[in-house]
Amino acid sequence: MSYMTVEEMREKKRELGYSYETIAELSGVPASTVRKVLGGSTKAPRSATLQALSRAFSQDPSVVFRDSISKSTGGYRCSLSEQGGKPHMFREAETEYGIEKKQGEYTLEDYLALPEEKRVELIDGIIYDMGAPTGYHQLITGQLYATLLSWIRGRKGKCMPFISPVDVQLDGDDKTILQPDLLILCDKSKYTPARIIGAPDFVAEVLSKSTRRKDLFIKLNKYKNAGVREYWMIDPDRKTVMTWDFENDDEVKMYGFRDRIPVGIYQGECVIDFAEIDNLVTPWM
Repeated sequence: MSYMTVEEMREKKRELGYSYETIAELSGVPASTVRKVLGGSTKAPRSATLQALSRAFSQDPSVVFRDSISKSTGGYRCSLSEQGGKPHMFREAETEYGIEKKQGEYTLEDYLALPEEKRVELIDGIIYDMGAPTGYHQLITGQLYATLLSWIRGRKGKCMPFISPVDVQLDGDDKTILQPDLLILCDKSKYTPARIIGAPDFVAEVLSKSTRRKDLFIKLNKYKNAGVREYWMIDPDRKTVMTWDFENDDEVKMYGFRDRIPVGIYQGECVIDFAEIDNLVTPWM
């Protein structure tokens, strides 16, 4: 049987935005093996492994994941729906009670029933598969969080920065639960040990191939309409930061990774030197 080359698989992975875990579930190959093969540490993969991986990449992206989640989670099965550039979504599946739920009908109860290792977001009753973040993504988020925390602490500020994963029940209803990469919350009454209920003051998302469309369009509008005061979209591939100031006529500004970027909710007193973040992160990439 013919199969794709490792380089072709890498390109397909980038194109589809698949995580290693997604490929593992679609192919039946352990995630650790997938990571070694596509990462290049395994120089001569077995033909059976390459054939299994090739079958995974040749499937329609809406195919249902091979392994069902246990009945204790309500019988949900995961699937990818990347058609038309749409974010990964969970496919409708019957619950153990024989009741089928369609996208748009899921609730907080369904979200909480999923296994903790499944990284998803619930937006207006639709469950989106987030996938695992890359190391670059995490380094940028962590450096930004550390900078903001240091600035707020140094001024004995009352606001608190949070880094993902933290659940945000954005609209206060049971249809939307988001996990922003980074947020700042100033109203302590919105904080509970389980989740934040209501809109944070500041949100930053680091774009990835699997979340780009969702962050650029769906979450942008959700944050704006819910009352988030400021939203940053950080694009590691293009090395740009786009900021929205929802308090000032939705003012939009574009910055690069060599710029000093003012934080609007602090009237520009807090300035993030992105060149410093970029210099710290780039050697690790």
